[in-house]
Amino acid sequence: MQTNLISKIKDIKNNFVADMKDSNKNIRRKNKLKKFLVSFFRTFLIIGLSFIILFPIIQQAIWGFHDPSQVNNPAVIYIPEKWSLLNFKVASIALDYGKALFNTFRISLITMLIQIFITAIAGYAFARLKFKWNKILFVFVVITIVIPPNALMMSRRNYFTNIGLTGNELALYVLAFFGMGIRSGIFIYIFKSFFEGLPKELEESAMIDGAGVFRTFWNIMLPNAKGAIITVGLFAFVWQWNDSYYTNMLQVGSKMPLLSTGLANFIENVRGLLLKPEMVQLMGSDYSKIVEYHTIVLNVAALLAMLPLLVMYLFVQKNFVESIERTGIVG
Repeated sequence: MQTNLISKIKDIKNNFVADMKDSNKNIRRKNKLKKFLVSFFRTFLIIGLSFIILFPIIQQAIWGFHDPSQVNNPAVIYIPEKWSLLNFKVASIALDYGKALFNTFRISLITMLIQIFITAIAGYAFARLKFKWNKILFVFVVITIVIPPNALMMSRRNYFTNIGLTGNELALYVLAFFGMGIRSGIFIYIFKSFFEGLPKELEESAMIDGAGVFRTFWNIMLPNAKGAIITVGLFAFVWQWNDSYYTNMLQVGSKMPLLSTGLANFIENVRGLLLKPEMVQLMGSDYSKIVEYHTIVLNVAALLAMLPLLVMYLFVQKNFVESIERTGIVG
């Protein structure tokens, strides 16, 4: 019995030694270990970055559901003892959320469509049409990217005041139409780079069939620029949605509620709102002088402002990532 056991142990030892001396198996083990370590660190890094990005959003959402009476309760940190929707209601009233959401969506959508059309034409002209001063004019386009908007603030404001468009959303559309909207220079550069990458045979075959420049652009080149259109469209929409500089400079938000201007003036609005007798009665106390509560409601208002963008991104995430890769922005 003992002899058999000893022989089995020796066999296991000999097999192990032989296995460790096998160079092919050692290489496979090293490759497996390397793949495991790479996968482990990649997973760890992704989880860490996701936590850093998502934690503030999750914290904002959780604090939004806290009952106002728990503001100064040190025992309540993350999970509320009493759940409530009062913070969302106060933030919605202070922002005039329904009207502000509709106005912001309308302005962002119209501006996005104008930006796509105008910057696509400009990008195609710089990429495909050979005319005098082509390169020099494109240098001026690049300069519009580099120059800070503050340097042109007074001249723009005076110009729109002289033509009577201050406080009118039409001023934003005029800027976009003339290629001076939010980041229009970047959009022109994206379209130029994309059209330069398309084969010239597409244009040549269209011109042989009798198509002119604009028809070639509209029927041939633009349908093939789906990636650039999606990229420019999403950037233009999001940047206009979050814009407070141009809307404040042109006083567009003075005659209509907008999410960006509402957030900029939120603290003053919510203080006046909380002083109203109906709000004191609704909340059970006067919170107009509690700074911590103002911060909580401001975070809730910011969450309400970016919530439509998060929902929109969930639907267009795949197309957006593919379009970014096709237009060559990555790297």
